[in-house]
Amino acid sequence: MTQFPSTAPTGPRVLDFQQRPLTTAQARVLGTLMEKARTVPDSYPLTLNSLQSGCNQKSSREPVLQLTESEISEAIDGLRQSSLVFETSGGRVTRYEHNFMRGVGVPEQSAVLLGLLMLRGPQTAGELRLNTERWYKFLDIASVDAFLEELQDRSPDKGGPLVVKLPRAPGAREQRWAHLLCGPVDATALAASGAPAASGATEEDMITLARRVSALEDSLALLQAQLQNLHEQLGLSQPGQG
Repeated sequence: MTQFPSTAPTGPRVLDFQQRPLTTAQARVLGTLMEKARTVPDSYPLTLNSLQSGCNQKSSREPVLQLTESEISEAIDGLRQSSLVFETSGGRVTRYEHNFMRGVGVPEQSAVLLGLLMLRGPQTAGELRLNTERWYKFLDIASVDAFLEELQDRSPDKGGPLVVKLPRAPGAREQRWAHLLCGPVDATALAASGAPAASGATEEDMITLARRVSALEDSLALLQAQLQNLHEQLGLSQPGQG
């Protein structure tokens, strides 16, 4: 399995996301790079066009965004200043790679959870376990909870908490978690907006469905990446770009 890159140089400073939070665009760019490093490693690092497609895809995103190339470039510039993203050399097209684990100073499992929270918004530990199937296979929900608790209890000398456990939403059986990489959140408002619909499906049913959806998403992402690379090799404009 492709690992998060760890070869880029990083400074000794501690990133404090409460004092210098990510923008919505930066969080989407960073989360997308982290996702594609796992799900389409053959096409990673990403070109600007591939990154834009990943940021704006309508599946597995909450909220769905429509970021322009200039907005993504601006987000990349900010992330590079924090050593969270860097350019890779070689080839005809500039490509971008994330440096999240070393830049933030978290283990692989924590990086996976934060990446999913950036891409899909607040989720329960059970939802996170299902949604991380393509990235990392957690043993059980308890192990997910353990890493989330560790991120919530992160000491000030390491930059402070990176996640918060939201109040229980009306009608919900479990509490959801939200990331703090974009700064403090209105926990009460987020909790109130996230009451899930009732479902009779078992956890095993949900895992099976998540794996089937993930397989389809991987196949689609691979086809899109192959088409993207073909256009770049032939010097053709992307569909819809004239």
